[in-house]
Amino acid sequence: MSGQPVFELDDITVGYGGVSAVRGLSASVREGEILALLGPNGAGKTTTMLAAVGALPLISGSVQALGQPIDSAVEKNARRGVTLVPDSRGVFHRLSVADNLRLAKRKGGTDLGVVYEYFPKLKTMRTRKCGNLSGGEQQMLAMAKALLAGPKVLLIDELSLGLSPIAVQELLPRLRSIADDQRMAVILVEQHIDLALGIADSAVVLHHGRVALSAPAAELRGRRDMVEAAYFGRTVDVA
Repeated sequence: MSGQPVFELDDITVGYGGVSAVRGLSASVREGEILALLGPNGAGKTTTMLAAVGALPLISGSVQALGQPIDSAVEKNARRGVTLVPDSRGVFHRLSVADNLRLAKRKGGTDLGVVYEYFPKLKTMRTRKCGNLSGGEQQMLAMAKALLAGPKVLLIDELSLGLSPIAVQELLPRLRSIADDQRMAVILVEQHIDLALGIADSAVVLHHGRVALSAPAAELRGRRDMVEAAYFGRTVDVA
């Protein structure tokens, strides 16, 4: 892995209408790494993701992608390789799987054949309308579309939202393989704590917009007591 972060959040404060929802958050991720962003509902995870891609202006601090500050235009950041899979998944329900993928393809993006290797089920459902897919199948499609855009940094907001435990157990290891194979930096918002820590390299737990815990994921596996303390807002010192 490269020693230098390819994506950095440096002491960011961000919110809505001048009222901060996330305060003093710093985190970074290198190529091939996965950062799990954890915390209860309302902790500021989605706010952080929106700020990370330029969809929400910062009150203070900075966000850098590939050594340069992110732009205030989401589209420009996407062209530079910063891609967000939102919790709504961003798929076109009236179009077929094949049409969704065709629209997502970008020059320099991951080859469609490689995408089908990660998500072989999509190949068998090419002609199906996206609206007829299960939640897990739609999330596969959303991740496949993101890969076709050729991201250097992939942000996934609430991967498991509305999915069965079986679907989550299938998708998270797939994401680990993608990060490893493509040397992609990943920030993942996830509610399944143990599964997220099982594939992540590092983790940050937010509580009411502040960092309650930040540590390598390997140090948190099997330490559910520390993670739960952070969920309840008790700042935890791993050392």
